[in-house]
Formats: sequence, C-alpha cells, structure tokens
Amino acid sequence: MKRNIFAGKMQSGGLSLKLFTDEELEEIHLATLEVLEKTGLRFDDEEALEILDGGGAMINKKTRIAKLPPYLVEDSIRSAPSKLLLAGRCPERDFVMESNRVGFTNFGEGVFIIDPYTGEHRETTKADVASSALLADYLDEIDVYERAVGASDVPPESVQLHNAEAWLPNTSKHGFMGPGNGYMLKKIVEMAAAIVGGKDKLQERPIVSFITCPISPLQLVKESCEIIIESARVGLTCNVLSMAMAGGSSPVTLAGTLVDHNAEILGGLVLSQLTRKGSKFIYGSSTTAMDLRLAAASVGSPECALINAAVAHMATYYLLPSWVAGG
Repeated sequence: MKRNIFAGKMQSGGLSLKLFTDEELEEIHLATLEVLEKTGLRFDDEEALEILDGGGAMINKKTRIAKLPPYLVEDSIRSAPSKLLLAGRCPERDFVMESNRVGFTNFGEGVFIIDPYTGEHRETTKADVASSALLADYLDEIDVYERAVGASDVPPESVQLHNAEAWLPNTSKHGFMGPGNGYMLKKIVEMAAAIVGGKDKLQERPIVSFITCPISPLQLVKESCEIIIESARVGLTCNVLSMAMAGGSSPVTLAGTLVDHNAEILGGLVLSQLTRKGSKFIYGSSTTAMDLRLAAASVGSPECALINAAVAHMATYYLLPSWVAGG
C-alpha cells in the first residue's frame, strides 16, 4: 500500500498554499448554503428528484429545481468519509486518500493524439486507450490512472464499455473513468468484479472509481445523476468534478465562481449521501477562467492555479478528499 508524503504539515516541511483564513472559508460556505437554499440546483432526473424530496429538499417538479436546506447540506458533508482506499489490482499499488496526502494522476479525456510511430495527428482509438494505461502503469510518479483518451473507432453507444475493456487489463493501479450513464456504470462494475473475484471482493478492494461533471451553472444532467446514484448503491467512489469557467459558465470573479463550483459539488454530495449515507465521494475540480479573447478554457493559467488551490482548501475545510486540475 502506497502512502505519499504529507503536504502542509509543519513537521514534514511539505509545500502549502493557504489562500483563506478559517473565517473566509466560512464566508464561502455560508454563501454557498444561501445559493443552494434560495436558488437551488437543477437535477434533470426523476429518480434524483424523488430521492431529494424524500430527504427534505424543496422540489419544483416543473423546473426540476431542488432547493436544499442548510441542515441537509451540512449533514451530508459530515456523513461522507474523509479517507478512501483506492485499491490497485496489485496491493503494492494501493493508494490512500486522506488528510492532505498529495498524489498525482494523468490528465484525462483526450480525443486526438500524435501517433508515436508516424507523427500523424489523428483521433484516438481503443488501442490507444490500452497503450495509455500501460504507459501510466510504468510511471512511478502517477499514483492512480485516469482514462487518458477515448476510443473513436467503436460504436458511440457502447464506447465506455470498450474503454473499460481496454484499460482495465493494462494497469495494476487504481483507475478512474467517466462511465457515461448509470447503465454502463453497472456493466463496468460487473467487469471489475470479474477481475477481482466477485462483487464482495470489489467492495473490499475497489479497483475502479467513477467521474461525472455537473453542467455549469448549477445543473446536474440525467446521466450525472445516474452515475452519482449508482456509484452510491454499489459502494464505489464517485468524483463529482465541476468544470465551471469564470466569465463563461460561472461568474467572472474568482470568488463568485468558487461559490458556484462549491454549490455544484455539494449538490452532488447531497444526492450521494441521500442515496446511501456514508457513500464514498471526492470533491473534484477542473474549474478555471475563460479566455475572453478566444472563448476557450485557460488551462495552465494563473487563474486555474488559484482556483484549484482554493478548491483544495475548501475540500480540506469540509474534510473531504479532493481531486483538482494542475495549475
């Protein structure tokens, strides 16, 4: 089992960037509670609305907006685990997420590649999915694998099953992927269970986790709701990862974008915890600022670094494991 060094602990001398005081974190939290209670989130899924209604949310069935009372949000924060075991196929590749331990993964969801043999710029294939997993498995600096590319040479309605079939046999590390919807998530769980020796074994040694992204501002589409609900039901981790863009799909100010981002993640957390109390959850972010000249996400910008340092600090405030984009 791999336990990486701590960051931000005085006794270890680790790197830390503390952007907020505790009082400022509380202000962001209180602003988020106000958004969730007064504005609410749109959950575009009937089952999600039923779960939220049964848990105490105020539901408008016509608009599909759920308004979440503060007690419900704070109860959900408290019930989510602060420590996660991300099991590898080999026990020596296990990774533990807990209390400021910093780990690294590869970037995900590439759709084009420069062919390493021909130099051609082309769409990625199922073979590339397998190769990317093998490469990430070799690199010791990568603690867990996120599906790096997608297969464009398979039927789109079953692409995530092909992706899982390609990467699962080619890494000994824990793997993350977006399963597409709840149905395909259940099929991928069956694949992972076959590898480890059954669904009971998968509970003991979860080798796969799932990712889903809200639609900013303040929406969880049907597929995202299904992924959150089914992840909770099968006892596997769900990484709810906002990709808000300041000046585009969220407020132009970084503080406003942080509140929007926080509301989207905590809305996903509430759905997760109402489905199954204690469900495994990761506070995720690929939020950044929009380049207003190009109408594109400014990945690698100073704003991206600031936002994601802030997001990690917010997750620490909530005692939740976090997954954030690099600066």
